[in-house]
Amino acid sequence: MADPALLVLEDGRTFHGAAYGAVGETLGEAVFNTGMTGYQETLTDPSYHRQIVVQTAPHIGNTGVNDEDSESRRVWVSGYVVRDPARMPSSWRSRRSLDAELVSQGVVGISGVDTRALTRHLRDRGAMRVGVSSIETDPAALLQRVLAAPGMEGADLAREVTTPEAYVVPAVGDKRFVVAAMDLGIKASTPRYLAARGCEVHVLPATASADDLLAVDPDGVFFSNGPGDPATADYAVEAMRGVLDARRPVFGICFGNQVLGRALGFGTYKLKFGHRGVNQPVQDRRTGKIAITSHNHGFAVDAPAQDTTDTPYGRVEVSHVDLNDGVVEGLRCLDAPAFSVQYHPEAAPGPHDAIGLFDTFADLMEASR
Repeated sequence: MADPALLVLEDGRTFHGAAYGAVGETLGEAVFNTGMTGYQETLTDPSYHRQIVVQTAPHIGNTGVNDEDSESRRVWVSGYVVRDPARMPSSWRSRRSLDAELVSQGVVGISGVDTRALTRHLRDRGAMRVGVSSIETDPAALLQRVLAAPGMEGADLAREVTTPEAYVVPAVGDKRFVVAAMDLGIKASTPRYLAARGCEVHVLPATASADDLLAVDPDGVFFSNGPGDPATADYAVEAMRGVLDARRPVFGICFGNQVLGRALGFGTYKLKFGHRGVNQPVQDRRTGKIAITSHNHGFAVDAPAQDTTDTPYGRVEVSHVDLNDGVVEGLRCLDAPAFSVQYHPEAAPGPHDAIGLFDTFADLMEASR
């Protein structure tokens, strides 16, 4: 029988459950993910660094863990909260159980939690700091450590998850383009989707300068997703401005969208509880088309959705908006070859409504030659 475990939010709300994964204690920001599937991709997404993820789907671990679907070299979540973990995985692709994977990577979790109640609390009060422990029995003692932990605002995390060294993902088939990709927390799927479109992708660390990015003589530059507060990423913003000055085509997603926004002169702000899941309806304001999209972000760009804005790089418009709450979900430069979206077109395991944005980037590179 699993050891008892404790979850304490920074406002004092407490949940009791059983240890799941590694036994120990962990602190982070409590967020919830509404995806019904894709937990392996969630766990290995670097954008979840320093976050404790609550899965709203009640049954987690049914298909185990395989060796093909991870989005990075390790599990990045700080902790994991589930309601009813699978007793035994059932999939021909499974190599081990989710519980065993969490143990092997030292990820502290808790099961048997009323995740519906916890999610409703976070929706009402907002994402907040949290502690999960299977070694502490006193909620008051754990709460003191939660309150001493740093929050997500002001957290510079992209440099903690980025690749330590540059590497190249070769094009599949004929090489059509060279792409420089800034790794702010990139998922493995992204270079693969670019490579499938004939891109030779040079992945560079988050600290790469504009000169570093342009040194590979790219046809386009990609700025990836990543964790933390975009207001701390001045290094990435300066690199973005250098690339815009060079008139190279730019495509950004998630954190990259926020970096483009800040480079253009917009602000960013923290959402109450963010968007995390695979069911966010986003509308293209130019065509009216709606896509169901995959999200993982707690910050957003503060830009006027109804007007075109004059910036140092020309006119910019908000290209996409979230139909649930009106959050800005994309930017399009009208006088420079640059665009970005707040969601994940590489979405694995889905949905794939937005996958055509990689083709849009390829078309932009072709037109800019």
